[in-house]
Amino acid sequence: MKAFKVIDPGAQTTVQDPGRSRYLQFGIPVCGTLDKFSAEIANYLVGNNKQAAVLEMTFMGPKLEVFSQMEVAVTGAEMPIKVNGNEMPAWQTLTLSPGDILQILPVKTGFRGYLAITGGFDVPKIMGSRSTYVGGNFGGLEGRPLKSGDILGRLESSFLGQIRQLPVEDQPTFLTSVPLRAVPGPQDDFFDQGLDVLFNSPFTVSNKADRMGCRLEGSAVELKPDVPQSIISEPILPGAIQVPPDFQPIIVLVEMTVGGYAKPATVIGPDLSLVAQIKSGDTVNFQKISLTEAHRICKDTKDKMARIKSQLTV
Repeated sequence: MKAFKVIDPGAQTTVQDPGRSRYLQFGIPVCGTLDKFSAEIANYLVGNNKQAAVLEMTFMGPKLEVFSQMEVAVTGAEMPIKVNGNEMPAWQTLTLSPGDILQILPVKTGFRGYLAITGGFDVPKIMGSRSTYVGGNFGGLEGRPLKSGDILGRLESSFLGQIRQLPVEDQPTFLTSVPLRAVPGPQDDFFDQGLDVLFNSPFTVSNKADRMGCRLEGSAVELKPDVPQSIISEPILPGAIQVPPDFQPIIVLVEMTVGGYAKPATVIGPDLSLVAQIKSGDTVNFQKISLTEAHRICKDTKDKMARIKSQLTV
């Protein structure tokens, strides 16, 4: 079923879902949404399950012509939403009719927004996922970001016929100075003073940050002088903090599979949604926590999402 015609694609808009996690051994990265909290909530607001494909919009969203009646929701970064020129609220269900023009304007705070529609976006599943992998030229819509003139389809699904809204107290606030909780390891023994620098210095987000990794600039996170400056390449997952030869840390995101640099610490899963929303010029501070604390935070986050889901889907 036709959903939209793309009038303007925005800065970098791709189709994403939770990603493909079973193919890392073949060199296929996870891909998928970077801010999983916002993407999941967007789907619940329109009656989808969390596996449905959404649009991930970076910095500025698209301008779309509506082909069929549908319900939509926009979450994530604060990006003004206009329907036929009228400003509309985020974090709630909106109903669109054929001929409407939906436009998502540049961000005010945060960096990435998410657009969910009734049924989810209809693109082919490749290796169990509809996520776009631009570097591999597959997934999503022809393996690329949207462009003007594209036609987007949606899967069949029933309408809610009611407004769902995420309570303000559950909506995230996006800051320009972001604390990120991290567990030391797996190669924390390669660092001594460098580990202290990592956990006690602010870092600025570089303009080279992308979906592969968030590159940071700041004090040098130096390795011990008696250890190798690189390691044998090994599998790598989102959240790992790599230190390349320039000693400037990189937070690995969703489009890498292996890495050959030592990793002094790993950002915990729940905080990766915060990483998705930081942009060039923002600052981050790493906070050292134990593995036990990380497990507790992950459980609390899972419980919070279950609570929100139950409230939204009654």
